[in-house]
Amino acid sequence: MNIFENYRLLDGTRDEGFAAEGSCQPGLDHVLGLFSELTPDDLMRRQRLAESAFLEAGITFSVYSDERGTEKIFPFDLIPRLVAAEDWKAIERGLEQRVEALDLFLDDIYGDQRFVTSSGIAKDVLDAVVFSSSGYLEQLRGVRPPTATRVHISGIDLVRSPDGRFLVLEDNARVPSGVSYVLENRQTMKRVFPRLFAESRVRSVDDYPLRLRQTLLDASPVSPDESHVVVLTPGPFNSAYFEHSFLARRMGCPLVQGSDLFVKDKTVYVRTTRGPERVDVIYRRIDDDFLDPDFFRSDSVLGVKGLMEAFVAGNVSLANAPGNGVADDKGTYALIPELIRFYLSEEPLLGQVETYLCARPDDLRYVLDHLAELVVKPVGASGGYGMLIGPQATCDQLAEFGRLLRDDPKNYIAQPLVSLSACPCWIEGAAEPRRVDLRPFVLRGQSTWVLPGGLTRVALERGSYVVNSSQGGGSKDTWVLRASENGDAP
Repeated sequence: MNIFENYRLLDGTRDEGFAAEGSCQPGLDHVLGLFSELTPDDLMRRQRLAESAFLEAGITFSVYSDERGTEKIFPFDLIPRLVAAEDWKAIERGLEQRVEALDLFLDDIYGDQRFVTSSGIAKDVLDAVVFSSSGYLEQLRGVRPPTATRVHISGIDLVRSPDGRFLVLEDNARVPSGVSYVLENRQTMKRVFPRLFAESRVRSVDDYPLRLRQTLLDASPVSPDESHVVVLTPGPFNSAYFEHSFLARRMGCPLVQGSDLFVKDKTVYVRTTRGPERVDVIYRRIDDDFLDPDFFRSDSVLGVKGLMEAFVAGNVSLANAPGNGVADDKGTYALIPELIRFYLSEEPLLGQVETYLCARPDDLRYVLDHLAELVVKPVGASGGYGMLIGPQATCDQLAEFGRLLRDDPKNYIAQPLVSLSACPCWIEGAAEPRRVDLRPFVLRGQSTWVLPGGLTRVALERGSYVVNSSQGGGSKDTWVLRASENGDAP
């Protein structure tokens, strides 16, 4: 039996595999044909093999709110998300443009603030959206990193609309996570489908750790050959600790906690068995607030006293730079097309979801009048928390959000509900469509490189739009296909 024989498309939804019943999307025929040769028994056997591989590797994440225990095996779907070569080229160009504009924006708002005086956007809107953002750190005004780059590592969340366009849903320029699952998903697929994978001509993701290490070395205030890089983690109880240790190991860098580091004469050192060693670059996986108790939260036990003094002096690079949170803010998101035009004199190559800034009185009135049709999000939240999905909300929920919007409008944005594209998934012995998004990862050092693929997150519950792992989502491998026998390099 063909595993796709009874596959049915979702009404009004772009499907990543099939254009119509039994008809593949352009460029995907060969790979979907290989998968269609598998039987349900094949898939179930390989699913058990994949789950065993994840369990043995300790590929987990933490759910702090789950009273049954925090560590969970990351749910993984066996049918990969396929991206045609031409689609990926367009994504790649658009991501490079967007991250460059975000970097210039951050450098500007902590510097000369040309955008504030020359963009034409009303000052009260900028005050409400940018300078009132919890991610904007006024105490960093005038502070520049040792090198020009502020967004060394970013993860840009994309969705595909029913008309086939890739749209940016969210920017992650602070401490983006998830790339370790991309790499482990790929290794699992190679083990579970060795022949099928070899015949599918998939772009490689294996060199990400080496690319990341080079990106960090490019950020060093001293010669790369003399630079010492460490990965700073909050510790084993953090939800992404698996990723911290995974990347440190794959890059060949020490994994350290705040207590392993100290600052002397505005220089950072790590304690080793051979004595103190200077640190030049810190790939930090802790939030701004906890980096330095002398500069941010005085009660932080995760950071390093004096770290920001060393950073301001240009003696250590932090990747990503502190203060990047304003670029992630959902209010700033609404302005990014204007940022691209202002800083690059170009039109945006990637679209994004129409966004209403509730800080604008006209937008607020529209949102209140159409609350049942919109998705409302707090500007500084992430992970799908604190949001309202109007079309699925109860009357009480709509009334509560109406009150929240009136009380604190600048804290919210609203968007139409985007019908996320669906992808074939293996659900309880059958191929069924489930909604997905995609988080590609972008590295910026001396040059910009986009990982060919990314983390495809899956809303595993039927009818759900929530792809976050902490709320029942899972992931699948993302296969970017080569254009031809002589086409893209791995």
